[in-house]
Amino acid sequence: MLKSKFLILVLALLSAGCMTNNQATDLVGTGSVQVPVTEIAGNHSIFVATTRQASSDAKVFSNSRSPKLNFARVNVTVPKYHKVGQIERNKPGKPADPTRYFTATEVVSYDAQPQFSNALSADIAARGGRVMVFIHGYNTSFDSAVYRATQIAQDSGYPGTPVLFSWASGGSTKDYVYDRESASVARDQLEVTLRLLAQSGARRIDIVAHSMGTWVTMEALRQLAITGNRDLGGKLGDVVLASPDIDVDVFRSQMRRYGKPDRPFFLMLSEDDRALRLSGILAGNKRVGDYKNAADLAELGVIVVDLSQEKSGDSLNHTKFADNPTLIRLLGQRLREDDGYATDRQVTDRINMLNQGS
Repeated sequence: MLKSKFLILVLALLSAGCMTNNQATDLVGTGSVQVPVTEIAGNHSIFVATTRQASSDAKVFSNSRSPKLNFARVNVTVPKYHKVGQIERNKPGKPADPTRYFTATEVVSYDAQPQFSNALSADIAARGGRVMVFIHGYNTSFDSAVYRATQIAQDSGYPGTPVLFSWASGGSTKDYVYDRESASVARDQLEVTLRLLAQSGARRIDIVAHSMGTWVTMEALRQLAITGNRDLGGKLGDVVLASPDIDVDVFRSQMRRYGKPDRPFFLMLSEDDRALRLSGILAGNKRVGDYKNAADLAELGVIVVDLSQEKSGDSLNHTKFADNPTLIRLLGQRLREDDGYATDRQVTDRINMLNQGS
C-alpha cells in the first residue's frame, strides 16, 4: 500500500513538473546586442549570495552544493513590453534579445566576502539603505532564481537593493529529497548572509521567501533568535513567507523559539496550491501554505493572507504572490512603506476586498 501511494505521488510530481520548464539553462547568452534604452523597462543589479558550486560554463552557478558561500552580481534588463507578473524568457540556444526577453547583460564574481561587501555597501548607500532578500523554493535552477528575483524587484517597484540568496536546488521535480537536504545545508549560510547585510550599511532588511525557501528562512531566523539577535539589531523589516513548504508543527516550533515578532510576519496561503498538497502527501502532514486554520497561525505573530480566490500564472497555483499582477503590486506597496506598523494589515484588507469582488 505504501509503495503504491509513493508511486502515485511520484507520477503526480512528474506530471506537475511537465507543466513548467525550470531546467538549468545558460544565464549569459551568446553575443552582445545593443538596443536603445527606450526599449528597456528596467535594469537591475541583483546581488547574489549562494551555496551553489561555481560553474565553468554560462550557467554561472550549478545545482551542486558548495562547501563555502559564493558571491556575485548579475545585471539583468527587463524588456519594454514586459507584462507584470510574467518572466519573458528566451529559448535555450537562441541569440540574446533584450527587446523581448529578460536578459543577463553582465555577471561579476567576487573572490572574497570583503569585495562583495564593498560593492554591496556602495549600492545600499545609493539606494537609501533598504535591502530586499529573496529566497527561492524547490525545483529552481540558478538562472530561474535570478530572473524571479529580477521580476519581483521590477514589478513590486522596490526602491532598495535586491539580494538573491540561492541555495543548491537540483532544479528538477525528481530532486525533492536532494532539495530538502540542500535547504538544510544552506540555513547557516543564510544566517551569515543576513548578518553580512546588517553590517553592510543597511538600515532595513526585508525578506521575501517562497516555498521551501521559507523553511531555510525560518531556520536562519530561529538561529538568530538563539544567539540573541533575532531582529538583526533592529534592522529586520518585513518578513513575507509565500506558499510555505513547512510542516505545520515544525512552523509552530520555529515560531515559539523565535518568539512573537515585533513586526508581524506575512504568511501567504492558498487552499488550491497543488504543489503543497503533493508535498503534504509525501511528508505525511499539512504544509503551512495549505493550512486552513488562519486563527491558529495568527496567534503565533503572523498576519495570514488568504490567496485562495486569486488567480495564478502557473498551473500549480504555487507562485501567486509573484505572478498575479495585482498581488505583486500590493506586495510592492507593502514593501515600499517605510518604518512603522500603521499599514501592516493593508495587504490583507485589500486582498479580502478583491475576494469579495469589490
